[in-house]
Amino acid sequence: MREPLWSRRRLLLTLAASPGLAAAQSGANAIFDGRSLAGWTIADGPPTAFYVEDGAIVAHRTSAFPTWLRYNKELENFDFSCEFFVKGWTDGAVYVHAPEFGRRAETGMAVKIFHQVEPQPLISSAGAILGVLPPRRIAVRPEWNTLRIAMDWPSLKVWMNGEIVQDVNADEHPELRYRLRRGYLGLSPLGYEHRFRNLTLRELPSKTRWEPLFETDRHLEENWWVSESRTDRAPVKFQAINGILRGEGIGHIATKKQYRDFDLSMYVRGPAQHNSGVLFRTEGKGLEGKRHYEIQIHNVEEAHFPTGSLYYRQRAAYPRIQDNEWFPLQLIVEGPRCVVRVNGDTVMTYARLDDTAAGHIELQAHAVASWIEFRQVRVRAL
Repeated sequence: MREPLWSRRRLLLTLAASPGLAAAQSGANAIFDGRSLAGWTIADGPPTAFYVEDGAIVAHRTSAFPTWLRYNKELENFDFSCEFFVKGWTDGAVYVHAPEFGRRAETGMAVKIFHQVEPQPLISSAGAILGVLPPRRIAVRPEWNTLRIAMDWPSLKVWMNGEIVQDVNADEHPELRYRLRRGYLGLSPLGYEHRFRNLTLRELPSKTRWEPLFETDRHLEENWWVSESRTDRAPVKFQAINGILRGEGIGHIATKKQYRDFDLSMYVRGPAQHNSGVLFRTEGKGLEGKRHYEIQIHNVEEAHFPTGSLYYRQRAAYPRIQDNEWFPLQLIVEGPRCVVRVNGDTVMTYARLDDTAAGHIELQAHAVASWIEFRQVRVRAL
């Protein structure tokens, strides 16, 4: 079916008025066919939260947070453009590098959509990196607006209606430098009726090499071995089950390779009172070895060392996590310094690691008659 002439003319006029959007069109592919939500997934909400009407993606006004619409492919670097409609109170966001589970705006980033033009740009204004950076200026209008997001790590640029509102080097920003560098593109309506159309995407070359430590079941045998098992109490057992690494008993598994400075990310899930941990720079003998640092995983807020703590050395601020729900955990280790982020919050920073030699990374199961699960365990050398 041939596109109506008026529709093509309207698109050409939009591109001419918006150089940022026009630039994004070069080499870009449509990621919304104008008829269905093919290629997208409604997450954390009912299947009625998003639908298609008059060639636009519509977020139903009852699609309350945390419902979002997720593009089905993980992305690192990309050039994305769309149009969004503003009429009356409009509050939402476009996610960049959002995690599959956990707090998306804090673990990844959220480019804010908001109807109001405040006297001074805020960290919650239209075009803001929500909670982090206000826009250079507020360029939103009460009509169809163009939005372009160019993520080419560490460069993040955002245009709204052809005006650049963000131009930041994420590596040089104290908060953004720890955000995910790969994740999902998504639309967040926050319970308001949003409309999006003309969504296009141009993927850019990846710059970061992530090593999958556990993403598929075969990775358990390929990348790990049992480094310690308390056979006197509860022998450790790690199983790969449909992309999930499940640990029971008391003991550890260790990576076959060693790492000195690295960025480690994973999702973790456990029941109430679970007890686990991530060891690093070890000699591959679990807690029996003389060399090891341990990041605690223990979801008890008033515990001596709760989740995110560097055991024996520094207690973490208790993170926003729930029993039996996946949460993202990031561990960044460089020389004498380590940073732990849990569900989008930096909960512990320590800069006095004495042992800076390379060592194994180990995952711990540490409770009788309990369990712990991991998924998408990835590492990149620094």
